[in-house]
Amino acid sequence: MPSQYDSSDFVDSDLETARRSPYASNTAGGSFESLRAPTREELDSKVSDAQVKLAELKRAQEELERERTALEEMRRRQIEFQTGREEMLQSLTRGTGLLEEAEFSARRDAEQMSNSLADLKDALLKVQAINHEIWSKENYGTELTRALTTIENARMEWNAARIKFSVLSGVSETETTAAERTPGAGNLGSLNFMQLCKVGLALTWPILVVGFAIFITLVFKR
Repeated sequence: MPSQYDSSDFVDSDLETARRSPYASNTAGGSFESLRAPTREELDSKVSDAQVKLAELKRAQEELERERTALEEMRRRQIEFQTGREEMLQSLTRGTGLLEEAEFSARRDAEQMSNSLADLKDALLKVQAINHEIWSKENYGTELTRALTTIENARMEWNAARIKFSVLSGVSETETTAAERTPGAGNLGSLNFMQLCKVGLALTWPILVVGFAIFITLVFKR
C-alpha cells in the first residue's frame, strides 16, 4: 500500500537554511570584494598612506642624525677636555717647578748682588775719603800705605764683583750660559791664559802693595 505523499521529501534543507541565514549574502559579497581589482581611489589612498609613512620615517631619520651629530660633538669635546686637562697638568706642574727654581736662583742672585752693591758703595766711600793734599811730610809714608791698602781693597771688591756679575764686564744677560750662573766658574772657564794671569795678578796684587808700602814706610823712617 503506497505511503502517503510528504512534500518535505522534495525540499533541500541546505538551500533553505542558506536562504533563511542573514550572513549568506555577506559571505558571497566578501569573496567578490577580495577577488576584484582595486579601484583608483583605493590606490590613491594607499599611495598617500605610503607617502605619510615615508615622511614619518624621514623625520625619524633626521632626528637620529641630529642625535648622532650631538653625540659625536659631545664625544669630541670630552676627548678635548681629557687631552687638554692632561696637557695642562703636565705643563703647569713642570712650569711651576721651573719657576720656583728660577725664583730661588733669582733671589739668591739678588741677595748676592745686594751684598756686592753694599761692598762696592763702602769701597767707593773709602776711596773718595782719601785726601792726599792734607798729608804732611811726617805722616806721608803712613798715609800712603793706608791709601794704597784702601785702593787695593777696593780693587779686590771690584774684581770679585766682576767675576760674579757679567754685567759689570759688559756682557749681556742673554750671553750668560747656565754654567756662568755659578759665581766665578762660568767667567773663569771662558778666559784665556793671559786673562787668567791678569786675574791672578789682581788677586795677589794687594800683598805686593802692602809689602811695598811697608818698604816705603821703613825708608822714610830712616
